[in-house]
Amino acid sequence: MPNASDDLFTREDPIFANKELLEINHLPGEGRIVGRDDEISNLATAVNPAIFGQSPSNVLIYGKTGTGKSLCAKYVSQRLVETASEEAVKATFAYVDCAQDTTETQAVQTIADSVNRSEVTGIKVPDKGLSTSTYYKRLWRILDAQYDVVLIILDEIDKLSDDDILMQLSRAGEAGKIDQCKLGVIGISNKIQYKDRMDERVKSSLCEREFVFPPYDANQLRDIMDARSDAFRDGVLDPSTIPRAAALAAREHGDARKAIDILRYAGEIAQSTAASTVREEFVTQARQRAETDRFRELIRGSTPHSRYVLQALAMLSLSNERQDGFRTSRVYEVYENICTGQGSDSLSLRRVRDLLKEHAFLDIIEQSKHSGGSAEGSYTKHQLLEDPQVVRDVLSEEVGT
Repeated sequence: MPNASDDLFTREDPIFANKELLEINHLPGEGRIVGRDDEISNLATAVNPAIFGQSPSNVLIYGKTGTGKSLCAKYVSQRLVETASEEAVKATFAYVDCAQDTTETQAVQTIADSVNRSEVTGIKVPDKGLSTSTYYKRLWRILDAQYDVVLIILDEIDKLSDDDILMQLSRAGEAGKIDQCKLGVIGISNKIQYKDRMDERVKSSLCEREFVFPPYDANQLRDIMDARSDAFRDGVLDPSTIPRAAALAAREHGDARKAIDILRYAGEIAQSTAASTVREEFVTQARQRAETDRFRELIRGSTPHSRYVLQALAMLSLSNERQDGFRTSRVYEVYENICTGQGSDSLSLRRVRDLLKEHAFLDIIEQSKHSGGSAEGSYTKHQLLEDPQVVRDVLSEEVGT
């Protein structure tokens, strides 16, 4: 049995001073949001009336993942609440992750629960067990009882199963559901086409202001990582590590989340190899690990056939590198071969089409429509957005477990 002097655990981290700064969910303090001054200013202008107890504009924000949309929305909302209180206006904001709360009932319960102070209102908001209409009635009473203005952030709004909650929230005042409180909605979507499938009535209410967040460039990514470099101990980061990580991330995606992930993983590699510094060479290894972990998380809980379809697309991508996507029929052929190899009956072509649509919804693949003329008619091509090598490696692990 090991005695008390055995160094099983590291008592002092030689690499990280404050690792929390490199966590995805960490909301940076003032001065740490880099490269988004214009976006923050535009968003603040849209919701500015709220600090006087007036109705803020409803806003829709678009942009790829990791472009600072959620970060800026939370930051502006937080600052609005603080500024409004200086004007004796009672304000708050609620945040809903629509990828988790996909139904109208789940989303309205989350909003009501997060803004409710039951000791003030005397209202309870149970996790489940109430009808959707009852949750709404309690939400309206909570808002009128406590606040002058409330902002509601609906993140990944495109993951909602329908537009019903958008209709209710964007028209609550107009419909007389709330009397004392003014309500503003900030919708966030990774899909710029999202607006095209919205109900026209919702579109007219919700899209008062629209902003697009572009991907970060290498200089902005470098500044973002520099701003979080105090996550590491002094002198631990090699001078070339952050510039290398920024250049790599900018070239591939301009995604700040992935860039910060890469930096954190590079630090963990230094830790696990007992290196005294976080070297540039660790960045390439960290990028591979970050991509692998992110994809593993994306497909967690997916069905075997869902994975076989992705495996087919990865195999096609690796053997035909220059091709810009593959027809459904070609993917299906390779999928059938994989099923045979796994000793499994293949699903119908129609069901495989549905699985491909689900992967497109998760941004694992991209689908594009093409016309083959009068002879062939129209057809769909599918292209992996993930690194096909990462997809194949992760799916091979999954089959082996």
